[in-house]
Amino acid sequence: MLTAWLDYHRETLAWKCEGLTDDQLRERAVAPSSMSLLGLVRHMAEVERNWFLRVLGGEDAPYRYWTDANPDGEFDDVETADVAGAFASWRDDCERASELVAAAPSLDVTGQRRGERFSLRWILVHMIEEYARHNGHADLLRERIDGSVGE
Repeated sequence: MLTAWLDYHRETLAWKCEGLTDDQLRERAVAPSSMSLLGLVRHMAEVERNWFLRVLGGEDAPYRYWTDANPDGEFDDVETADVAGAFASWRDDCERASELVAAAPSLDVTGQRRGERFSLRWILVHMIEEYARHNGHADLLRERIDGSVGE
């Protein structure tokens, strides 16, 4: 059930971006927000990498967009971002995350972040919440761009 809900929310974000031009995906919400659909996709790639690859898998997965100098790089640097590359990276990170989840012996396995242990169950619930919140943002962004609404 948890992985089905996570997949649903991943697909919802992809659907909210479907059929838009690169420029439309880069469109910002309303000042002073730097949020855009492309920024959301890039942000969720970072979140997938963090919780699944780094925390659960213990992998040395470098940040794609975040730096100490620019902690909001996934949102801030979309004007010249490679849109196809961002979507490919996000899909790759989701695929690797799904592999790690499928390989886990139970929902009780844990990974460590900043000295604290997190179970796979906690990570999945957190990721569902993270996508659900940002899919609400995506709903508003998409409606503003071309009037599309739904789910």
